[in-house]
Amino acid sequence: MATDIVTAAPKGAGRAAVPVRPLPPRRRGSRRVARVVVFTLLAGYGAVSLYPFLWMVSAAFKTREEVVSGTHLIPREPTLATLSDTWNRLDFFDYFLNSLQVTVFTTLMTVVVYACAGYAFAVLRFPGRAALYRLFIALLFVPGVVTLLPIVLLENRIGILGTHWGLILPFVNGSAPLSVLLLTNAFAAVPTELRDSARMDGAGELRIFGRVFLPLARPALITVALLTAIPTWNEYLLTRVSLNDPGTYTLPIALQSLQSEQTIEYNTLMAGALIVVVPIVLLFLSAQRYFVNGLVGSVKG
Repeated sequence: MATDIVTAAPKGAGRAAVPVRPLPPRRRGSRRVARVVVFTLLAGYGAVSLYPFLWMVSAAFKTREEVVSGTHLIPREPTLATLSDTWNRLDFFDYFLNSLQVTVFTTLMTVVVYACAGYAFAVLRFPGRAALYRLFIALLFVPGVVTLLPIVLLENRIGILGTHWGLILPFVNGSAPLSVLLLTNAFAAVPTELRDSARMDGAGELRIFGRVFLPLARPALITVALLTAIPTWNEYLLTRVSLNDPGTYTLPIALQSLQSEQTIEYNTLMAGALIVVVPIVLLFLSAQRYFVNGLVGSVKG
């Protein structure tokens, strides 16, 4: 016969203890089975999703013959020659600097501009604030490819087509909806008492923004930076349409240059892809904790 487990009532509660009956063995067993099934499905999905990445890493350390003829994932004779040859073949360092320049400028401008916008929407009161905020959020549902042709025509008219600024400015503009959403919610979650206390101490609006709100919204700021840097680093379509000078090419365009019309060197392509992917993966792993906290905090806000 199952024994009742009685939980002690909290002090001052003034009510009787509530007995808690343990789950029947059959129900506990069904929960364990369901948990095992869910974990198995998630593990299978994770393995299927991760396999292409593992194959890319493996092929980058193989020779062309081993990639074409072998079906094994682990290289039998790992070599760094493919990575070294790929890096030196097209002067990847120059393309790396171009990608780094575009990504850094885009990320910094996005964080600065939309942190100010998020603070204004969350804290300040001005006419049309709600309508303007809804307009920003509505832009989330506009596909980026729809604005590709207008962007190219506008850049050609103002003279920045084919330059890195022709990439940076559209990237900053495209980051607006999600960045404003996350940062507005993050700033809105800051207690108003902190702002009132700072104002009583004589702090101005700019100082309150920099000394109170920005430190508390650091996870959201890092989240916005990651969500901006990753697609900017990997962007291909606008880069392909906008840039014509090989000296301004970024890494995704350089990766396309590794393809040959006669033969496909899979190991070379995978080595180039690994060079492109590794920096952004390391960036995400180093800031993963802040990324998760930023998303959770913004959703709660």
